[in-house]
Amino acid sequence: MKFKMKLACAASLLALGTAAHAERMIVTHDGSNGNGLKKGHKVLVDGQGWFAVDLDENGKSGMRGKKGFKNMEVDAPRRLMGFADSAGNPNSVQVLPYNYLQVEGDQLTLDKNAGMKVCVVDSGLARDTGETGGRNNDFDFSSITGDNDSGTGDWFRDGGAHGTHVAGTIGAADNGVGIIGVAPGVDMHIIKVFNNAGWGYSSDLAQAVNKCAQAGANIINMSLGGGQANSTEENAITNFVNNGGLVLVAAGNDGNTTRSYPAGYEASMMVGGVNKDDGKYAASQYPSCTVTTGKGRRQTTTTKETICVEIAAGGQDVLSTVPAGTGAVAAVTADGSAVAAASTANTGTQTAAGYHMGTAEAVDSGANGKVCLIDRGNISFADKVNNCANSGGVAAVVINNVAGEGVVHMDIAGAEGTVPAVGVAFEDRGTLLGASSVTVDSTAGDYAVFSGTSMATPTVAGAAALVWSNHPTCTGEEIRAALKATAQDVGDAGHDVHFGYGIAKSKAASDYLTTNGCNGGPIDPPPSGDATLSGSTSKGGRQANISWDGLNGSSVDVYINGSNNGSTANDGSASYSISKNASYTFKVCESGSTTTCTNEITL
Repeated sequence: MKFKMKLACAASLLALGTAAHAERMIVTHDGSNGNGLKKGHKVLVDGQGWFAVDLDENGKSGMRGKKGFKNMEVDAPRRLMGFADSAGNPNSVQVLPYNYLQVEGDQLTLDKNAGMKVCVVDSGLARDTGETGGRNNDFDFSSITGDNDSGTGDWFRDGGAHGTHVAGTIGAADNGVGIIGVAPGVDMHIIKVFNNAGWGYSSDLAQAVNKCAQAGANIINMSLGGGQANSTEENAITNFVNNGGLVLVAAGNDGNTTRSYPAGYEASMMVGGVNKDDGKYAASQYPSCTVTTGKGRRQTTTTKETICVEIAAGGQDVLSTVPAGTGAVAAVTADGSAVAAASTANTGTQTAAGYHMGTAEAVDSGANGKVCLIDRGNISFADKVNNCANSGGVAAVVINNVAGEGVVHMDIAGAEGTVPAVGVAFEDRGTLLGASSVTVDSTAGDYAVFSGTSMATPTVAGAAALVWSNHPTCTGEEIRAALKATAQDVGDAGHDVHFGYGIAKSKAASDYLTTNGCNGGPIDPPPSGDATLSGSTSKGGRQANISWDGLNGSSVDVYINGSNNGSTANDGSASYSISKNASYTFKVCESGSTTTCTNEITL
């Protein structure tokens, strides 16, 4: 049988223009005339063999004609990945965040003598009073260093809560209060590339990676990204990884297939997000693992798992540290059972019988003296809180109306009622409605719950540090492979675009390395049974001929360059028209299966 291979064509729209304004660019040079190239320009970032500078069109033209010039590219913007904040209640005891337990942080002990150091490239750390708050005491600051930046300021002053939250997830101290990091007390080095505005550039990140290396870091955490690749940034990350390091980067929070950078570089390990129930965090981006190059008959599509999500961890409603006084910690208990909750501007503590007000669209005297249990929907959150207060209710608990979304984060601006108000998840509705006593406790504090792949990434960074400290002779790439080989598979069998290989598991990865050594073994098991595939080309390299055996069923699926090219009869052979100037990978699987397959061949 002969088939025409399906080719995936990608169309791009280019916006063309000749803008007169200056544009931030990265200029690379051969070192022979670096100062000459910089002369007359304000250098924004000065790297090894490159610098960042603002240039208009005339400036770009002049730069290209100078001695020593090699290349010029846009200095791509980078921003912190978004999040939604709420709270937990770590005021009286040390809380074990669900993401810490989910990656088996409680089942493995950090070896502080192994020399692990995690470099956190973010918005600084709240050691001293910063832009938004004061010192958070849930860190061992004797184990933390950093680099200052003339643009963003001291590393030890927060430029927004994001960096302190990320650092806490990685390494908050095991000190009996607050929370515990996945690798509690691990050495950290802080590079402050963002302030509270949340913006930076790829040149800042390239420089930050070099500073991480100079500080002796093994692991870099980047809970940030943007939509454009940059070779200077990529080269810095690749060099760090080639020298034995590991770089974890957030996939992004737009809930689409966009590939964010620096997560999309092959050297980076892209991290996706899940919730406490091992389901997907809805906003986690899931770019394709395929890349198409060339045009027309020279077009080829290849599959690379290193340009899409490789691993996942808790990213939804993650409790961690924030600058002192900026968190709003909320806790709800129903007959003594803890219920996760999100705070609002209305704080306070109340205990009373619960009363179900439905969607609380009117005043209800039955709520007098009770905790109002309110379903989300139909009217604003502010009106729900007002109707509870006007009914004599002592606190308002609004229950989400969508399963899987987690706690409901409420903006109650305009609410005149001052009763404590919190939001909870749909999954806890039955627990609350069936309780005889409900306690609402919402106060300002030093901890908050954020959501985003920004939170999943430091969870994996902490897990990697934990595992690596127990196997210090391994390289970063070997730790990366071990995490993938032992991840909990929660999506499609094997690797998929949403979860990668699945949820990281610290203890399982450490056990794997103990058994197999740093070199480990194959991530995917070899094909089972006797299913085999062989092939050849003919007609001057324009036809691929494949032959297989050992598969069951009347039809099989043929995968070309990682994509299902359709079904064909299971008669043992097929031919496809190809371009003689390209290479193609083939694999044949039983119909509907991605695991019962032949070996893969390249023609």
